Amino acid sequence: MADTALGIPDHHYREGSASLTLGSGFFRPDSRPSRDCSVLLARHQQQNAEGQLRWLDLMAGCGIRGLRWGLEAVPARAERVELWVNDGDPDRLPCLESNLSGLPMPVRISSQAAEVVLAQAYLEGRFFDLIDLDAFGAPGALIQPVLQALRFEGLLLLASTDGRSPTGHDRAGAVRSLGAAARVHPASWELALRHQLGLLARQAWMLGRGLQPLLCFSEGRTFRVGVRMRRHLQPGEEHRLGLLARCDACGSQVVQILRNLSGWPACRCASGAGRWSVSGPLWIGPLQDPQTLAALRRDPWLREPGAISNQTQRLLERLEADPGSPATVWPTDELARRVGIGGPPPLNQLVTAVRRAGFQAYPSGVMAGQLRTDADLTVLLRLCADLCSEGT
Repeated sequence: MADTALGIPDHHYREGSASLTLGSGFFRPDSRPSRDCSVLLARHQQQNAEGQLRWLDLMAGCGIRGLRWGLEAVPARAERVELWVNDGDPDRLPCLESNLSGLPMPVRISSQAAEVVLAQAYLEGRFFDLIDLDAFGAPGALIQPVLQALRFEGLLLLASTDGRSPTGHDRAGAVRSLGAAARVHPASWELALRHQLGLLARQAWMLGRGLQPLLCFSEGRTFRVGVRMRRHLQPGEEHRLGLLARCDACGSQVVQILRNLSGWPACRCASGAGRWSVSGPLWIGPLQDPQTLAALRRDPWLREPGAISNQTQRLLERLEADPGSPATVWPTDELARRVGIGGPPPLNQLVTAVRRAGFQAYPSGVMAGQLRTDADLTVLLRLCADLCSEGT
């Protein structure tokens, strides 16, 4: 399967109910979980919608998302969906037309720049209920035109392959692309997602609209968020934009709401030499919507053989078990190192101990081996040490 990532011409590929020709462009079989999730969200939307729907795959490549939407998301109600599939490379057009030719709903195929597709749709008054934007690099320049073309309560699936800027490895790039400070952090994938959501929220709020994350995940290479754009901001939504600080000496973490920003408290480092490394503004609210994830996992379509991959199934289970809030996350191996023990206690035991101590605690669904909690570092180190002493 490695040849498909190199774009071998006329290579045939099957995924779910879709069988298609990949053509000569770039394609990643490893991105199947994102495509599975897009089908599940499309199915969920059409099952709960009353009128006509319009879906857009803005950077379609070989058209696999649009093909799977048409075959798997609307099996009995195809007449209710108008499908738009676009790729900016005109050489992709014959491949798209061939792959999508058998779909039972109206399909509009184009090979234009993404900005042109969005502008034309907006000028024609054609708004989308679902937009999938799977871009190379940082998609920030397209966020505002995408939001303007998205219908109220519509779904946006957004991907970014810019890993250096939001993880603190290109701080100047983060200022340019995100309008934020990004610092290196052990939960780097999560901070990249939060920076992306923070940018989305600020752009949505400029239009008077609200943001509800439904699912957010990464495998370390591509950072993917799925959100619902609400007609209005929800009460207190501005409190979900803030700053996250981590002490570069002891590892303590503090979160501040941007609206209530004040001075940072002194870190209680034993040496007194610690400094706060601050990231933001970024999204400090939940990363997942448990209700939506539970509904996706109840879909009877999942009982069909090969509907989604085993990897996607495990991803959904992890995300449903972790709401993505609070925003402070610690790797268990870092806790063990700071306690001075050979290895960390089992994550599930640490979660239970933290909950018994009266705090929130979840295994991170974004990065393996990490604990999400509102307990401070001194509590975590004590509990970690207690668990290790009990096990000896």
